[in-house]
Amino acid sequence: MAIINEETQFDADTLTTSVVGIAADVGKHDSGTHQHKKGQLLYAPQGCMSFTLNNAICILPPTKAVWIPPHTPHRAMMTNVVAYRSLYFDCDLFECPSNIMMIEVDALLKALIDKMARWPWDKPEKEMTNTTALFWEEFYAAKRHSFQLPLPTDRRLNKFCHQVMQTSYLVPPITTIANTIGASTKTVTRLFKAETGMSYQEWRQQWRLLKAIELLSRAMPVSDVGHWLAFSSDSAFIAFFKKHTGQTPLSFIKTNNEPFK
Repeated sequence: MAIINEETQFDADTLTTSVVGIAADVGKHDSGTHQHKKGQLLYAPQGCMSFTLNNAICILPPTKAVWIPPHTPHRAMMTNVVAYRSLYFDCDLFECPSNIMMIEVDALLKALIDKMARWPWDKPEKEMTNTTALFWEEFYAAKRHSFQLPLPTDRRLNKFCHQVMQTSYLVPPITTIANTIGASTKTVTRLFKAETGMSYQEWRQQWRLLKAIELLSRAMPVSDVGHWLAFSSDSAFIAFFKKHTGQTPLSFIKTNNEPFK
C-alpha cells in the first residue's frame, strides 16, 4: 500500500524495498522533529508546507520538491490540505545527494514522482529499475532553488525563533526585538549578521518573501497578503514580490494552484 491516511502506521526505515513511496492528502499536521535512515524526496503538488532543516525555515510551494539526505533532522508542518508525495531511497544502493536540495518539478518529474509514490511497498525491484533511473536523470537535470532562511541560535533569541514558527506570527521591526531581549538595535543586527549572514532588515525581508509564497500558495487574495505582511500598499507588495521571484503574485497564484491530476 502506498496511499495512506492519518491512521496509517508508517516507517520507511522498516521497509526493505530500495524505493518506498507514499501519497496522501493531509490537513493540519506537524510531524515533529525526526530523521530517517533513508534519503527522502518531499513534494507537495497542491498546497504548501513549511519545515525546518538545520536551524533554517524552509517553504515548499507547489512545483518544488526538496531532497533531505539520510539522518537529517527535519520537521514538516502543514496548515491546510496538502497533496503530499514522498519518496524514500536506500542510499546504500543509489548515488544520493549528500546535501539538502530544492528543485523545480516539471511535468515529467511530477509524473514520475506521482507514479513512484503509488508503488506498492512490496513491488519487485526489477520492475522499478527503469523508472527509478529516469527519475534520477530528471532530478539531477532539474533547476535548483533556495527557499531557506537560517535561524539565529543565540539563546537570547530562542523565544523569537519559536514564535517565527507559528503560522500567525508577524515578524516585528528591529526595535521590538531589541526591546524584547533588552539589547540595542546594533546588538540585534550584529547577532543576525554573525549567525545568519544577513542584517535583521535583510532577514526580515527574506522572511516576508517566504511567508508571501506560503500564503499565496493557499490562494489568499493578493491584497490580503500584502496587508498582513505590513506592506504600505498593494503596489509595494507586488513590486517586492516580482523583484524577488520574477513574477507577480497573481501569476504565482495561477501557476501554483492549478488542479493536480
